[in-house]
Amino acid sequence: MIDHITLKARDVAQSIEFYTAALRPLGYIPKAHHEPTIGFGVDDGTSHSDFYVSPLEDGREVNPTHIAFLAPSKQAVEEFHKAALAAGGTDNGAPGPRAYHEGYWAAFVLDPDGNNIEAVVNWAGYSVPGDVGR
Repeated sequence: MIDHITLKARDVAQSIEFYTAALRPLGYIPKAHHEPTIGFGVDDGTSHSDFYVSPLEDGREVNPTHIAFLAPSKQAVEEFHKAALAAGGTDNGAPGPRAYHEGYWAAFVLDPDGNNIEAVVNWAGYSVPGDVGR
């Protein structure tokens, strides 16, 4: 159900070096290059990464965590966004395509603590069962 998660690092280069070495025995490799952010995932011939390391924003000691939940359809992404806003979340990106990868379609909401919560469907060359491509 979780599509990907992003950890923020004070020294992103050091953290990427650490995770590259530490995750290698688990079959994870650096795959998605959005420098300075790097995504890690299994070596499966796709660009899909499920673990990202990204720098802290300038001047911040702590940044919110980012968690992306895999949605079964674009309609579910829209419903997630609407429900999260109704529950007190703050809009951080309305449902729609993103330029990260071809087919990336998502919505973003900040939870009450400022964590960046995403619902995403159909990206990086694979589709989610049940998505009719609406």
